[in-house]
Amino acid sequence: MDSYTLWRHLPFPPSGSDKELVLAHSDLAGADEYVTTVIRYVERGIFKPAPVDLLALLEELMHRIDRLGRVASDGDQEVARSQHAYAALLDLVYRQFLEVAAE
Repeated sequence: MDSYTLWRHLPFPPSGSDKELVLAHSDLAGADEYVTTVIRYVERGIFKPAPVDLLALLEELMHRIDRLGRVASDGDQEVARSQHAYAALLDLVYRQFLEVAAE
């Protein structure tokens, strides 16, 4: 529940100025939308996983953001770190959702 609570109260990360980081930001928003299925489970007990392999999507997104962060300007490096941290939190929340619901 700690990761879930953190996710629900954490502001969504910025998009940055780099075009590729803006695209990553958009993909992160899509992943965030898929993770909202966890809210239905926590609040109403409805177990309905995302219709995509969300863990694979998040893993690919984190790798992409890491690559972008290595070549980004100083300000965009911070954006890349915050996007990566948010994606990692989504991964944790969704992974725990799948584990708890499988019990």
